[in-house]
Amino acid sequence: MQRIFFPLATLALAVGLTSCGSDKTAETTNTAKMSTTNPADSMAAMGGDSARMAKPGGVMVDGVAMTADKNIVQNAMAAKSVSTLVALVKQAGLVPTLEGKGPFTVFAPTNAAFDKLPKAAVAALQTPAEAAKLKGVLTYHVIAGRLLAADLKDGQELTTVNGEKLHVMVKDGKVMVGNGKDAPATVQIADVVSSNGVTHVIDTVVLPLAK
Repeated sequence: MQRIFFPLATLALAVGLTSCGSDKTAETTNTAKMSTTNPADSMAAMGGDSARMAKPGGVMVDGVAMTADKNIVQNAMAAKSVSTLVALVKQAGLVPTLEGKGPFTVFAPTNAAFDKLPKAAVAALQTPAEAAKLKGVLTYHVIAGRLLAADLKDGQELTTVNGEKLHVMVKDGKVMVGNGKDAPATVQIADVVSSNGVTHVIDTVVLPLAK
């Protein structure tokens, strides 16, 4: 996928261990597995995401239950507050991807988050000429793997599907994500679990920095 890098100013213009034997080789292999496996995926496999969250009925968004039997797109389509995002995901041709096996972690900007951007910039992103830029912005909000809020730590860096880094901040119990320079987005609704991942609803569109 082509990498897309542009700051907000530019956008405005163009918008377990299975065993612990004494064998050091086995020990090294197990340690490597621990370092590369997302603990959220491991626990999800053992107990299910709904069990992890202790909310088998799902998470409420806009008065609608987001349930783990639906995929990310299906749940998002039922939430009115992210309808702009859903429309842009369709425009970018990312629906098949986000309906795929995954798992994915999606930081989903609300309609109000998109309203913070210049209207002309958002409109420009929806033109055929800006299709690559639109896809770049959207995939900057997607992480390969399943990360619940409890898995996100202050100072953590996540590699997005865009290929760039997303910075995690946790302050006074609030989880925030950003590009490391601009004001970060705050997670408003966390742990919206779907069959193929988890969504965190955020209040700001996060943009990759230009280099």
